[in-house]
Amino acid sequence: MKLATPFLAWHTELAAIRRDIHAHPELAYEEVRTSEAIATLLESWGIETHRGLGGTGVVGTIHGKAGSRAVGLRADMDALPMQELNTFEHASRNPGKMHACGHDGHMAMLLFAARCLAARRTFTGTVHVIFQPAEEGLGGAKKMIADGLFTLFPMEAVFGMHNWPGMEAGSFGMTAGPIMASSSVFEITIEGKGSHAAMPHLGHDPVMAAVNLAQTFQTVVSRTVDPLDPVVLSVTQIHAGSADNVIPTSAVMRGTVRTFSTEVLDLVEKRMAEITELTGRAMNCTTHFGFSRHYPPTINHTREAEFCAEVAADIVGAERVNAAVRPSMGSEDFAFMLQEVPGCYVWIGNGMGEHRSAGHGLGPCMLHNGSYDFNDELLPIGAAYWLELATRWLARPPDD
Repeated sequence: MKLATPFLAWHTELAAIRRDIHAHPELAYEEVRTSEAIATLLESWGIETHRGLGGTGVVGTIHGKAGSRAVGLRADMDALPMQELNTFEHASRNPGKMHACGHDGHMAMLLFAARCLAARRTFTGTVHVIFQPAEEGLGGAKKMIADGLFTLFPMEAVFGMHNWPGMEAGSFGMTAGPIMASSSVFEITIEGKGSHAAMPHLGHDPVMAAVNLAQTFQTVVSRTVDPLDPVVLSVTQIHAGSADNVIPTSAVMRGTVRTFSTEVLDLVEKRMAEITELTGRAMNCTTHFGFSRHYPPTINHTREAEFCAEVAADIVGAERVNAAVRPSMGSEDFAFMLQEVPGCYVWIGNGMGEHRSAGHGLGPCMLHNGSYDFNDELLPIGAAYWLELATRWLARPPDD
């Protein structure tokens, strides 16, 4: 494994910063302490620092030797609104908030890559380190873009990285094309006619309409979409009624749709809307169909994905790099950045949880789980990956 010497020497300091961030989690667009800590560190290392992009976002600009080319490296900052089950020393001190997705580790890895880049400045061009707020469902990447991320800080490519539990610790996974799915939510209101449950013929039952919709929606996946196009359509909530002997007046259904292409998403939304309207009419109910697209699919660019695989292989060995990793139906707002600028999003293996110190919760070390903790052994590996990626990208011919 090829690791830059400074990262090994800084490992204890790296872990301390990561654990301090873990102990003080902040939710989307509330990352005030976190962003200030990041900005202060960047400035202490002589890095040009820009605050406030996307609300609480931070961008550090590191200039090397004279050159017009630039590359961007991104880490996410926000925590999740959930209670931590761990009781070790660096467990969350903010009740109901937890770094259960490893954003604390993502920030630490990028911080120390920035520190090393600033100390050396042997590369030609510019590296922008992007600390993004509100990845967990509120579209912080989109907000940073709207605030001028790519106009204020032009770059020819942008790269992201996320830890991945279940993958061998320190291994890498990436693929050209889709690596994460789109994320959309739907809400359907069904208005019927209430009646006594013993006299159902006098009413129009919205509960039965909801049941029929939930079942028929699955034919969108099995009978409308090409079987080779992955789709998840999950009805996750049905709310109706307040008494055992009353057929209610209305019902509400909610759920999520995940796809790897916008074309398939268009088709799914169209068919769901048609089925909702026609089922409602068949059941003598009126319906309102709402569909909200949160994140597009995260689609890696081929050239950048191949480049990331080469860099990772040189650091950890080709045998620990899966350049055609199986995509996930989870979603990621780095997708918005990849719609604007070519780039690649990779996973770094977080292991199976054996790294957790005494006091961890009894649950698995999986993302969005109260027993999760980032694996500090990844810190020098991830930092070295960022360092090599940025310097080698800027060293390659621009039209390669």
